[in-house]
Amino acid sequence: MKIIYTAVGRFHRKATVRRLSCPVIFVGQQEYAVDMQEMILWTVLNSRILELHQIDEYYRSKAAEVGYATHRSWDACLQRLRQRGLVAAGTGETGEDALYSLLSCLYVIPVSNSTLLRVIIFLKSTLLGRMSVSVAKHLFARPSMSGCERQVYHLSGQALLSTAEMVKCIEKKAVDLSTSDKLMDVIYDDDETTSDNIASLVRCMDSCQPVLLAVANLYLSRQIIFDRGDAA
Repeated sequence: MKIIYTAVGRFHRKATVRRLSCPVIFVGQQEYAVDMQEMILWTVLNSRILELHQIDEYYRSKAAEVGYATHRSWDACLQRLRQRGLVAAGTGETGEDALYSLLSCLYVIPVSNSTLLRVIIFLKSTLLGRMSVSVAKHLFARPSMSGCERQVYHLSGQALLSTAEMVKCIEKKAVDLSTSDKLMDVIYDDDETTSDNIASLVRCMDSCQPVLLAVANLYLSRQIIFDRGDAA
């Protein structure tokens, strides 16, 4: 049985009363304070999909890089993050099954890609910093997207959708999810489909594999993050 893991939520640095800052993870509107080890492990899994042996390698490297040591094992820390919903896991007999198990119930959130923000960061990096223009152009270039990736990204900007719901939308060639009525008409348009069973019902659709790969690619290229529907 194959088991894979990834991070859920978004990082934020919260100011304290003494003008210091502490790391927190937001999942939906819920805020979770994390300690140093949890932050390292969550960062290792952010924008990555890893098996346990890969987590071990990345964690040891990152902990050594920042000079961090603790008596608590990283796998005990991983279980705590899972219990709090800051890490998700997927299991399956094949890699594709495990990936679907992992992503199907996670909600897709587009990362802001503001043109104005990118221009400001570019100018600061080149005019005020030490980064060369050629390096900055490479770093701030917009990642190219496949047709399915563009569809996923476009729909994720209109409504909060799980990967399984995204499959149903793309299977039905939906382009407008601007209202809750339009969303319900596309996803839950029959008496059989519910939020509890949609992941199993769409698994056999033709759009399932392309959407699964599109979501994974967008996540690995840091163009989306994942959230949990129960916290959103």
